[in-house]
Amino acid sequence: MKNIVILISGGGSNMAAIVRAARREQWQERFGARVAAVISNRADAGGLVFAREQGIAAEVVDHKRHDSREAFEAELAEAIDRHRPALVVLAGFMRILTPGFVARYAGRLLNIHPSLLPAFPGLHTHQRALDAGCQVAGATVHQVTAELDHGPILEQAVVPVLPGDTAQTLATRVLTQEHLIYPRAIASLLQSA
Repeated sequence: MKNIVILISGGGSNMAAIVRAARREQWQERFGARVAAVISNRADAGGLVFAREQGIAAEVVDHKRHDSREAFEAELAEAIDRHRPALVVLAGFMRILTPGFVARYAGRLLNIHPSLLPAFPGLHTHQRALDAGCQVAGATVHQVTAELDHGPILEQAVVPVLPGDTAQTLATRVLTQEHLIYPRAIASLLQSA
């Protein structure tokens, strides 16, 4: 079985989109793959409730309980590795990972970023796109490397920037596309594995 472990920090809408796609598209039957666990660095992450309701193992590894990033990541890696992941999927996981952690899961660690990378890595992407006068914005699924938001691109979606857009209205349109392209990129990887 190809186990997928999803890391979240909040509501988990991308995680939920992946879980729903996995069931709807029968990833277990087609690819021998399943979402095995959802892990959050925050105990109050709403996505944990959804995961538990779906019968998916849901765990918390609280980054605030650790004195260093490395200590947090050691516990996180231990939790991930219990599920023997084929893929580790970052879905709104709001922690920057060390090069050592990224290397541990090299080639198996995915992220979605709310911009058309390589444009606007990091935070506040929608406002930065608006401030730059962009005509289009979007989202990117990419493999994670040690350089923040610079790994190989797996899939992108483009949305127009509309007159009167705010960072929030643009974010809402981009998120709709994220929910489509992230499951699709994961399914493509599973199919080719």
